[in-house]
Amino acid sequence: MVVEVGRKAGDGLPEKATGAGLVVYASGVDEAEAVRETVAILKEADLAPLEVTGHGTLEDRLKAGDEIDPDEQALMMRALAENSVIVAEMTPFFD
Repeated sequence: MVVEVGRKAGDGLPEKATGAGLVVYASGVDEAEAVRETVAILKEADLAPLEVTGHGTLEDRLKAGDEIDPDEQALMMRALAENSVIVAEMTPFFD
């Protein structure tokens, strides 16, 4: 999923950043649970989630014809196997 976060004291983002975009892999019984778990973990890490966009399971994406590189597939499988939330990429936003 892709998560947009805003600023919050102690968030660890660069000083002049206005927020960040995160690429996250998470497991859950369904997409709604994966989103809830991701938001909870990010809040616990002092981040301020603003918007979450799910992109479906590995199976859903493959059925839709998406090409998914092996590294991304490995992260998806790891999140599932570990029942975890993995932040794979964080890109700060600047005005």
